[in-house]
Amino acid sequence: MKQEKLLWILPFICFINFIVSGQSDNPAQRYKNAYKQYINATCPLENDSIKHFVYFARERELIHNHPLLNIKRIAGAQIMYSWKQLEPKRGEYDFSIIHEDYNYLLSHGKKLFIQFQDVTFNTSYIAVPDYLLTDEFDGGCTPAYNDEDIAEGWVAKRWNSQVQYRFALLMNALGKEFDGKIEGINLQETAVGVNGNRDTSFTPQHYTKALKSNMLALKKAFPKSTTMQYANFMPGEWLPWEDKGYLRSIYQYGNEIGVGLGAPDLMVQRKAQLNHALAMMHENNYTVPLGIAIQDGNYIGKTGADRDYNEHSDMGASGRENIVPLLHAFAKNFLRVNYMFWVCQEPYFSEDVISCLNSN
Repeated sequence: MKQEKLLWILPFICFINFIVSGQSDNPAQRYKNAYKQYINATCPLENDSIKHFVYFARERELIHNHPLLNIKRIAGAQIMYSWKQLEPKRGEYDFSIIHEDYNYLLSHGKKLFIQFQDVTFNTSYIAVPDYLLTDEFDGGCTPAYNDEDIAEGWVAKRWNSQVQYRFALLMNALGKEFDGKIEGINLQETAVGVNGNRDTSFTPQHYTKALKSNMLALKKAFPKSTTMQYANFMPGEWLPWEDKGYLRSIYQYGNEIGVGLGAPDLMVQRKAQLNHALAMMHENNYTVPLGIAIQDGNYIGKTGADRDYNEHSDMGASGRENIVPLLHAFAKNFLRVNYMFWVCQEPYFSEDVISCLNSN
C-alpha cells in the first residue's frame, strides 16, 4: 500500500519541481536580483573613469551659476536642443544657443554634451521645423500614444527618407561647427508610441533600418566627438519573449560603425528596463562608449511615465534612502558604462547626487 501511494506521489512532486524550476529559470526574471550585490554601496562614490554629466533637458538657463561648475568629478552639462530651434527655416541653421552654452561651460572648465530632440512627450509642442509638416515630408511627424492609447506627444517621421535627408544635412552642419569641441551628441530614445495601424507609412522593420541610417549620418558628421544613440525599446518586439532582433541589431550596428549606445531611465528593479537596454549593455562587449541616464523619478525608483508619480507633487520624503550609490555601482560594474547623465531634479540632485560626487 505504501509503495502504491509513493508511486502516486512521485509524479506530483516532479510536476511541482517542474513548475518551480520553470519559474526560477524564467529568462524574464534573470536579472531581477542583480541590484542586490550593490545595495551596500555608499557615498562618496568610488573613483572611476566614468564621465558624469548633469542633464538639464531644455532648461538650459539653469547651467548659469549651477553647483556643477564647482564639482571636479562632474565633466559638464547635457542639454537638449530641438530640431526646430536649430533649423527654424528650411536650410537656415541657427546654432547661437549652442555656442552660448558651449562658451559658458568652457569658461568654467566644463564640457557640453548635446541631446538632439525630434520627439516630444507633450502634445502641445512639436520638435521639428514647420517646413517638415508638409506633404513633401508626409506630414513630418506623427502623434505618439501611450499604453492607454492616449496621445502623449509627437514623433518625427524618422522612417521617411526625405526627413532622413534633412536630418543628415542638419547633422553635417552641426558637425562642421562643433565636432571635436563638444564632448558628444546623442539622439533621443528609440522607443516611440507609433504603429502601422495609425500610420500606414510605419513598420518596425522600416523603422529599424531608418534608425541605422540616422546613426550613420550622425557618425559621419561627428567623427571626433562622442556620438550616441539612446536605444531602450523597439516597436514590434518585447524582450525576451518576442525578440525580433530589432533592438539587438541597433546595439550591434552602433558598435560596428563607432556610435555609442545609451538609454534613459536607470531602473535597476524594473523588468522592462532590465530585459531591454540594460541587458544589451550587460551581456555584450563593446568598443564604443556606453551611457545611462538617470531621469525624472529615477532617484526614487520611478519614471515620469508612472501613473503614481508626479514630479511636481513628489518633492522628496524626509528621511528617504539615497540610492545614488546603488545606481552608480550598478552602472559601473553591471553595465560598464562610460557616461552617466544625472538629471537636475530637485531636491534629489542637491541632496543626493552632489553629496556623493562632491566628497572626493
